[in-house]
Amino acid sequence: MNYAKLAFTDAVKALQEANGSRRSYDRVEKTNVTDGLGVNEIAFIEDQDHFFMASFGENGYPYIQHRGGPRGFLKVLDPNTLAFVDFGGNKQYITVGNLQTNPNVSLILVSYPHRARLKIYAKARVVELADNPELFEKIDPADYPHRPERMLLLEVQAFDWNCPQHITPRYTVEDIETAFAPQKQYIEKLEAELRDLKAILRRHKMTSQ
Repeated sequence: MNYAKLAFTDAVKALQEANGSRRSYDRVEKTNVTDGLGVNEIAFIEDQDHFFMASFGENGYPYIQHRGGPRGFLKVLDPNTLAFVDFGGNKQYITVGNLQTNPNVSLILVSYPHRARLKIYAKARVVELADNPELFEKIDPADYPHRPERMLLLEVQAFDWNCPQHITPRYTVEDIETAFAPQKQYIEKLEAELRDLKAILRRHKMTSQ
């Protein structure tokens, strides 16, 4: 896998040359070769609850769709294959329709708390639920409220990490609750101690009368 080989077209290389970055990116293109997703990429993917996916229509225009679900709904089947259940939605079917004529897709996964961004090139294939019930059982987030329509298999072609520049940290309610859990427990402990002290004072006051 070599992300630069796919991303750096002739037009891109010409702009790099004109702006003084071609030499360094030429080294990246020649050396940045990987054999599938690594441990860091797999852990990152399995921790995400959303991603963005671009596909291409017959008119040549790209279409970018947000995909969301429970944490880890984008499954890593092996270092070269991802899969997820396509939930029922607004019934536009733009992405699925685009895949009928062009399987090439691009994914961007962003972790706002960690200011990290992973880019993935892949070839996508639609798999009907009835055609592979074993796969559906393996990747379906059963505890999440959804209506499954089909599955998408993604054959990873290449990936790359983006720099964290301009990613504003954002946190979910769950992130905030986890971060403040020790403080909440400490406050609850203090409140319990205060209640005990008040009870002792009341008893002391009653016995001293």
